[in-house]
Parts: sequence; C-alpha cells; structure tokens
Amino acid sequence: MSKDLHISVIGGGAAGFFAAIAAKSHNPQAQVQILEKTSHFLAKVKISGGGRCNVCHAEFHNRKLAEHYPRGEKFLKKAFEQFNATSTMEWFEQRLVALKTYPDGCVFPLSNTSQSIIDCFLREAKKLDIELILHHGIDRIEKREDGGFVLHSKDKTIKTDRVIVTTGGQPKLSGLHWLEEIGHPIIPPVPSLFTFNMPNEPIKEFMGLVVEKATVRIEGQKLVGKGPLLITHWGMSGPAILQLSAWGARILAAFNYQFFILVNWLDETKESELRDTLENTRKIHGGKMISNHCPFPIPARLWNFLLAKNDVLPASRWNEINPKQINKLVNTLLNDRYQVMGKTTFKEEFVTAGGIDLNEIHVQSMESKQVPGMFFAGEVMDIDGITGGFNFQAAWTTGYIAGKHAAL
Repeated sequence: MSKDLHISVIGGGAAGFFAAIAAKSHNPQAQVQILEKTSHFLAKVKISGGGRCNVCHAEFHNRKLAEHYPRGEKFLKKAFEQFNATSTMEWFEQRLVALKTYPDGCVFPLSNTSQSIIDCFLREAKKLDIELILHHGIDRIEKREDGGFVLHSKDKTIKTDRVIVTTGGQPKLSGLHWLEEIGHPIIPPVPSLFTFNMPNEPIKEFMGLVVEKATVRIEGQKLVGKGPLLITHWGMSGPAILQLSAWGARILAAFNYQFFILVNWLDETKESELRDTLENTRKIHGGKMISNHCPFPIPARLWNFLLAKNDVLPASRWNEINPKQINKLVNTLLNDRYQVMGKTTFKEEFVTAGGIDLNEIHVQSMESKQVPGMFFAGEVMDIDGITGGFNFQAAWTTGYIAGKHAAL
C-alpha cells in the first residue's frame, strides 16, 4: 500500500462517491479526488425515487439479488460476495442514516428525502479529506510509461497513479469514445427503463389510473412484466412497463420502439378461472347492472372502458350478456392489445443498457484487463437493473470494490 498514491475518480455521482470513500477508507494516506464535469455532485441521487432515493432493495440472498439485473447478473452475483444489500444497509446505518424498508422491499432513508444520502456522502468526503472538483470533465486519458496516467481536460492536465471511471450510463456511443480510445471494447448503449408511448390509443384519457397487479407481454416475444401499471397522458408506465423495457431493451430498440403489447388486467388469472368468475357472477348477481358490479380488482373507470370496448352497454344486466360478449370480454381482460409507437425516457434519471464490456473487467477488483491501474464502477459498465433500488445497489457494490482495490 503506497503512502503517496494518487487516485482520481472521474464522475461525482453515486458510484464515484462510494468509490472515493472506499479508497480513502482503505488507504487513509492516499490522495483521493473526485472530478465532476457539471456544476453539481450527486445530481442523479438528488432526484432519484421522486427525490426520496431508493437506496437499495431488501433482498439478502446474493443469487436472488443478482436476478434483478438484465445486464450483469453473473458478474454481480460474484461481486455481491464482497458487498451486498446487507452491507449497504449497515454502511448507511453506521453513518447515522436511518433506513426504512417498505412492504415491496424497497429501502429508503427514514427522512424520506435524498438529501440525507447526499449529506452523508459530503460529510464522509470532508472527514476523509477527499478533494472535490466541479466543472472538470475529462476528454482523454493517457497512459504513462511508469504505469500512471495523465488526465486531459479542456483547461489542464492531471497526473495520477490510479483512475476510477464512474461517469454513469451514456445515451450515445460518442459519450464513450474516450474510453474506447484507450483500448476498451464498448457495448453500444440503448435506453433501458422507459415508458411506452401510445399516441393512437384512447386509454390515455384515463391518465393517472393505476391497476395494482397487471401482467404485460410483448406480442410475439417471451418478455413479461408484472406489477402495478399506470396510465399516463402519453400511454403506459409503472413497474410492469419499466420491467419490460429493461429486460427487452435491445429487442425493443431493434423494433425501433414500434410493437404491440398484451395486457392481462387481472394479473396472472387463467381463462378457466375467469370464466368461472363470470358464470358465478351471472348466477348470483344476474339482475345487477354490469357497469355497477365489477367482480374484479380493477378501477371502475377501466371496467367501463373495457365494457365499451366490447360493445357491452353500461345498462346491461349480468343475466343479459350473451356468450359472444362473454368471449370478447374474456379475451380483453386477459389479452388486451395496444400499439406502442415510441418511448419516453426520464432524462435526468436515464438508465442505459451498454457500456464497458464486462468481459474486460476483473470482477474481484473492478480493474480493467486492458489497462492496469484503471478501474470502473456503476452504469458506465454494461450493467443495469430494474426499478426498486437495484441500480444504486450495483453502484455501491462496484464502487466499494473499485475503491478498495484501487487503494492497494
């Protein structure tokens, strides 16, 4: 462990701060700096989770935790042996950031504000004497003959011994050219975690409506998303849709975001179960108006929309509905078809599939196989998770490992 070691972290986000803190913690005598190209540190942490910051997910089995990553599952399964969800919760609580676990497994700061996480990182950085530099983007990295690096920006150059790259996901391949130039194969980035635009679908009129348990499939594919589904003024969103966009990121990009989805509004209800429910409803509630008596856990507005879609008059009684209408209603409840014609990404919170090829990174250290002394952490690698705190967990895990090993 060198006392004169100089470590430069490129990127002042979640992974960057975690890597810098880990490096300084493992080698207090090292000089550690964070270089951020914008005017704010931790900007994505600030706005994540609606300003609440979903710190991690309460999944404490490493293999099961790794299954939530469309890209990086096998890589992270090994990485979680060094730092996992238990480690994350202990890390924050040891620094007096109280956490709360919700029924769905999502973990947030008890304060319910991301500022608690930001303040924690800034306190740690100050306590450890980590140098924080804003407005300093790196355009090029040069490898020195002695094994160190020269970091080139518009205004000046910085000599350093170790580099940890934590610049996050890039929406365009051009944003990764500077890493490609030093010898790293790049997996071209495409958006992940996006919502579906449906400009021609009248269901948009019900924006704000939520179905708590739905199952959504991409027509002609094996891709499935499950969970709450939200109707928006541009189409559909919510965890069920975001799951689909993550697992299908490359397939949907190849479709140019033009495809059809099939919605099961009753979660995983099978046709035989549904027909039994409808038949029992006809027998027991036959005299009731079909529009006023919905036997399913879906909002009344959606129920009436689906009835109209199948030419069932709202004043019809349950004992008046004919077999043809029953068949159409069954198909709509279980396989409601919608046309998707584009996507909407959250610009501030965008997540991408793609980045540094994981085959070129040592999982035990996050060090480059191509360029010794260079380490990676966070979404700059070809790693991305579904919603629920998984992307932050990947940032903490890879940041911790990269910082620890860069400091050795």
